Amino acid sequence: MAIIADRIKLLGTENAFKVGGDIKAVEQSGMNVIKLNLGEPDFNSADNINATAHREIDAGNSHYCDPGGLEPFRETIARQIAETRDIPAEADRVVVTPGAKPPISYTMLAYVNPGDEVIYPSPGFPIYESWITFVGAKPVPLHLEEEKGFSFSAGDLEQLITPKTKVIIINSPSNPTGGVIAESDLRAIAEVIQSKAGPEARVYSDEVYEYILFDGSRHVSIASMPGMAGRTVLVSGHSKTFAMTGWRLGYALLPTKEEADLFKTFNVNIISCTPPFIQMAGKAALENEENKGIIAGMVRNFEERRNYVVDALNAIDGVTCAKPIGAFYVFPNIAGVCESLGVLEAYGGLPDDIKAHTSPSTLFQMFALYTYGVATMDRKSFGQIGIEGKHYLRLSTATDLDSLKEGVKRLDAASRDRDGFRAFMTQGEHLY
Repeated sequence: MAIIADRIKLLGTENAFKVGGDIKAVEQSGMNVIKLNLGEPDFNSADNINATAHREIDAGNSHYCDPGGLEPFRETIARQIAETRDIPAEADRVVVTPGAKPPISYTMLAYVNPGDEVIYPSPGFPIYESWITFVGAKPVPLHLEEEKGFSFSAGDLEQLITPKTKVIIINSPSNPTGGVIAESDLRAIAEVIQSKAGPEARVYSDEVYEYILFDGSRHVSIASMPGMAGRTVLVSGHSKTFAMTGWRLGYALLPTKEEADLFKTFNVNIISCTPPFIQMAGKAALENEENKGIIAGMVRNFEERRNYVVDALNAIDGVTCAKPIGAFYVFPNIAGVCESLGVLEAYGGLPDDIKAHTSPSTLFQMFALYTYGVATMDRKSFGQIGIEGKHYLRLSTATDLDSLKEGVKRLDAASRDRDGFRAFMTQGEHLY
């Protein structure tokens, strides 16, 4: 009898955390590492947010609370959503969770049966594909192309929708590409969903980067399109906007109270509740006018970094890099580097059992980390189905400009080091 349940084989991971072990090994060897792997703002949560949490703890607000979330916080969330999306939003349809990840699993568990189809962006947040496969659904990747700014059109989506489509995942602004879906495209996408997907199908709209937009762009939600509020699970949170990653605070607005009650039941079964003092700090984050200026300053920093990194990456032979409109990532195409450095040839010569765990961009990622001390993420980390021939890296720009300059400098050196790459492959370690 096996100790571990068979279903565990279906569960994926988030390699941005997994690569931490490799980073530690490189640092222990004596090399400093430029960490461009983790999507975490390099800013601290605002003093006014921290002070609220301190006051709440001192006041004894550290006990069990409503599993769905504190009513005052849910009212604030509903008001913010209604004002920013121009849609109805009531507190009894809001469920608070520890971070914005739980709503992904809750959506798959609540709506999706084995054999149902789930459409999701690829490259995309890896936990989408992980949970789709875990519940026994059929993953249907919607491949985002560099030439389209890593966005997609109504026509791209339409050809993937079938009578078995149960959930359609949309993420704008996007992790890992920074792509943003234009309002005109969202309107057409909404029309396609309503005409082709059954009334039981739900849209999962991941909007956690809603405030991190560049070039004067503004956030637009699929839920704001006519007829879509009643079929959209709208998800956001505080990690990125308010630099509160470690606080773990997210939320979902469900189409109906009954569906919100399902998410609340999952909370009861899994977490009991989100800490109340954290929720009150989250309420203060949304309500304190001071935070608008703090967010704007953070976004200006991200935009400055984006501008530098995109130009610097495009100056490397064999690299092309689209300019993202939102989030704090760049997603350079390294196909030319993989060709000139001999990565494609080396990958082709690997045994099948190793090939199954790696890819050309993974080989370059690990070479750059172990030989040059710069940590990035490979294409394989953001959806693994149908990615043959797609050679990309994700770099997080959520670090200081000097580190970004040094990181790109090291990537440039790595991209030209054929002898070093050959030695790395000959050594045969850390290939994935």
